[in-house]
Amino acid sequence: MGNGFVVVFGKTKPCAAWETPLVLAHDATRAALLRRGFLLEYVTLGWNVIGIAVLAVAAVSARSVALAGFGLDSLIEIGASIVVVWELSGTGKARRRRALRLIGVGFAALALYLLMQSTWVVATAFHPCSSPLGIGWTAITAAVMFALAFGKSRTGAALDNPVLTAEGRVTLIDGLLAAAVLLGLLLNTALGWWWADPAAGYVLVYYAIREVKEIFSGH
Repeated sequence: MGNGFVVVFGKTKPCAAWETPLVLAHDATRAALLRRGFLLEYVTLGWNVIGIAVLAVAAVSARSVALAGFGLDSLIEIGASIVVVWELSGTGKARRRRALRLIGVGFAALALYLLMQSTWVVATAFHPCSSPLGIGWTAITAAVMFALAFGKSRTGAALDNPVLTAEGRVTLIDGLLAAAVLLGLLLNTALGWWWADPAAGYVLVYYAIREVKEIFSGH
């Protein structure tokens, strides 16, 4: 076997003849995973583009800071998805590091936005109006984002791609934020508990800051 041959049943065959099916199967599997990764990102992009328009209408009609802020979060998620599509289209550790850092910047922007919005709502004791459109959209968005985050996590792990995995956590935060906004809207509508939304926002600030530290520390 030192010359690249194996002996099977008294016959000598090149190792490549045995390795090629395995290599082809590996390449086919990786190509399928890449297609799945692209599909997950394109679905995320499309959903958030539509979401910005829906949230703008809902925020204006209800005078809701939470819904307006969630629209900004959708912009951050769009940016993160574009970064991942860019990274999946190329290779190399340098490109991957740049992509991860860009996602880290997105997390930092999200943490800053949540901190400012939650503090402003608490300081002003702002009471938004009820928003059936906002409640419906955030409920559906939470379910969609959790499903997309799960898919990105599994696909990123299978590809050994930390960029896709990290962006999956951005999507998870988007789903958690949708659930927090939904809870705030429901509690404000049913019980008048206007402070529920900013309280959940502070929890998400901690989570986003932790992700920024992990990304920029190289973990």
